[in-house]
Amino acid sequence: MSEGSPEVLGRIPHRPPFLFIDEILSEGPDGLVAKRTWRKEEDFYSGHYPGAPITPGVLLCEAVFQAGALYLSGALKSQSDSGGVPLLVKISDVRFRSPVYPGDTVTIEVKKKDMMGGFFLMSGSMKRGDTRVLNVEFSVAWKKPEAKP
Repeated sequence: MSEGSPEVLGRIPHRPPFLFIDEILSEGPDGLVAKRTWRKEEDFYSGHYPGAPITPGVLLCEAVFQAGALYLSGALKSQSDSGGVPLLVKISDVRFRSPVYPGDTVTIEVKKKDMMGGFFLMSGSMKRGDTRVLNVEFSVAWKKPEAKP
């Protein structure tokens, strides 16, 4: 199970067992690259194609979205909106190209495409070595957490 680096844990609210980023590899003004190793002992493998496990596509997408949240946390750290949390608001054009198996290490790249009215339009991709795993377009809003009743 990923414990996440201190940098990752300090920037997004996700925690194990629902944290799918191990570390940030690089970061710039328009994007971020992260890494994740999918561990054989993760619980979901026992029920997702037992005997021939593959990583669920929805979790691959979630890893990309978490990388997007990491990018935004860095991009917004000097702004007044830095006290917010990332909220996924739109997913489009998801294309799965190759499965990911227990033990595989992937590289995740997210890029900011545009910002409109408080929404960040982004693109994401994942590779296993030189093999493209997925592409996805998505939008994220950065919102202040609301108090619970």
